[in-house]
Amino acid sequence: MKINPNFNRLPGNYLFNHIAEKVSAFKEGNPDSEVIKLSIGDVTQPLPRGVVEAMTQAGQEQLKSKTFKGYGPSTGYPFLKQAIIENSYQTLNVNLSEDELFISDGSKTDAGAIQELFSLDAKIAIGDPAYPTYIDSNVMAGRLGHYDDMSQSWSDLITIPMTVDNHFQAVPDFEQGEQPDVIYICSPNNPTGVAMTKDQLQEWVDYAIEHESVIIFDGAYEAFIQDDHIPHSIYECEGAKQCAIEMRSFSKTAGFTGMRIGYTVIPKELVIEGQSLNAMWTRRQPTKFNGTSYIIQRAALATFEPEVKKELKDNIVYYQRNAQHMVDAFNDARIEHYGGVNAPYIWLKTPRDLSSWEYFDELLQESQVVITPGSGYGANGEGFMRLTAFGTYEDTVEATQRIVETYYK
Repeated sequence: MKINPNFNRLPGNYLFNHIAEKVSAFKEGNPDSEVIKLSIGDVTQPLPRGVVEAMTQAGQEQLKSKTFKGYGPSTGYPFLKQAIIENSYQTLNVNLSEDELFISDGSKTDAGAIQELFSLDAKIAIGDPAYPTYIDSNVMAGRLGHYDDMSQSWSDLITIPMTVDNHFQAVPDFEQGEQPDVIYICSPNNPTGVAMTKDQLQEWVDYAIEHESVIIFDGAYEAFIQDDHIPHSIYECEGAKQCAIEMRSFSKTAGFTGMRIGYTVIPKELVIEGQSLNAMWTRRQPTKFNGTSYIIQRAALATFEPEVKKELKDNIVYYQRNAQHMVDAFNDARIEHYGGVNAPYIWLKTPRDLSSWEYFDELLQESQVVITPGSGYGANGEGFMRLTAFGTYEDTVEATQRIVETYYK
């Protein structure tokens, strides 16, 4: 019997599991310590009453045979699809049909699974730094070759450099002979917190159309966009339906991290080598996915009700206030940082030439603050840390103060 050898090529533990292990070990040895976590992007504000009531009502429906729901449509219930199209796309002058939208149990699931649409010899381009799921899922499939510890790079991965020099903006500038088949883009970006303008994103769309590439666009953080020149959807760009798949989530937009629901858009216009990617995903979903819970989909539908939308907007503003507090504090202390304006993440430079993990350990041991080492997102993340704005305001203020007070020691 043979197992998949590609799992053994994954370097170390999954980033957030490793962080959890370190924090657990510290707390075991220091049980009275007050550790503040601004690392994992989990929300802290409660769900709106209207969402909970929608779940309760949907749960009550399961008591009666006439309203009981068993297996639902593997691609999602029409009532939710139509609400998403009307509220999230038609408001952007983007027209979609229901069969171009696929409800799932979260954009992370889709981000890991979407690579199944492409051949094993497809050339993959991913930004550095980047959300680990993009890389790990392609490693497990066997596309990225071998990992080099010295360079922290994959032999068969086309890396899109995102550094201080280009303001952490991915640009379609590949070396001669490098031509990606699949390009992963996240904007507003996780982990850097930097967002693309429409003109910048249009450059990628134009490149993909010219070179017959497919863009996997992760728009999980679009609700945090404040500037008018930042697009909420890649389909705001001309021609994007011919080359782009878009993934979105209710996790951060509506506080559904524990509820698990998101969706992916695959336009019918997206055809590669005569094959409709929409038709391929439509075939794939019922084979591997039985659909998102009816109760959760009813909860998601409630997020589009006027009163609930107002409450959710207030939650977004709450997290934006956290981000702004960190940005202001770091500006006042002249600490190098990026993001935090159109995204819930701040990308912080480590002090005193410390590595990402050295600074992680220092903050944990001396200040009892947990933030995410940037090196966990790629080689270009070394020397940086990701902070999340999803904590409580009180924790955010306290953790920021601890960071500022010890930064220049």
